[in-house]
Amino acid sequence: MNPLNHVAIIMDGNGRWGLKNAKSRNAGHKAGLKTVEKIIKQTIKQNIKYLTLYAFSTENWKRPKKEINYLFNILKNFLTNKIGDIYNQDIKLKIIGKKNFSKELNKLLKFSEKKTSKNKSLQINLALNYGSRSEIINAIKLITKNKEKINKKNISKYLQTRNIPDPEILIRTGNTKRLSNFLLWQVAYTEIFFEKKLWPDFNEKDYIKIIKKFKKIKRNFGKI
Repeated sequence: MNPLNHVAIIMDGNGRWGLKNAKSRNAGHKAGLKTVEKIIKQTIKQNIKYLTLYAFSTENWKRPKKEINYLFNILKNFLTNKIGDIYNQDIKLKIIGKKNFSKELNKLLKFSEKKTSKNKSLQINLALNYGSRSEIINAIKLITKNKEKINKKNISKYLQTRNIPDPEILIRTGNTKRLSNFLLWQVAYTEIFFEKKLWPDFNEKDYIKIIKKFKKIKRNFGKI
């Protein structure tokens, strides 16, 4: 049975769900947050130590300003109201991506990371304003600056996921089969599961089904 330490998720389909069910993309983002809470609880139950959630990519800035503002307001409200619960559940929060948001949000993100920094049951890596290509380029720049050799070990050392094991599972909901600039270096040997359901419809049973399927996969890593 395959060990499982890290699950990464591309939470796709919120906007489409909102248009379909409430004629509002924002309604989908709000519904998607409930799914996030369910999956976090199930991740803890499954004793998985790392969960990386793709919340906002560097390409998502192309979306309408009203939608972007709504997304960040949801995030602010969630952290303001739930950071105590996150702390009490022994969850550590880490932000990966460029933190060039409003002063208020940057302050809240920094506070949330600091408050939960010593927690150990689960580490949630929240990918905000994250793009894997720029992450890899930045790692190479740092290697060059420090006059080190460009190799796999050093690239991994300068990624924002340093000291975090690569994910064994990557789930993408929303019936879309692409990686969308997410953890391109880290998922080289990750088992990828594309789920037809939109993110707000994804549930604990779907999650458990994927985990069970993963544990039965023969993982060769290039060997026979």
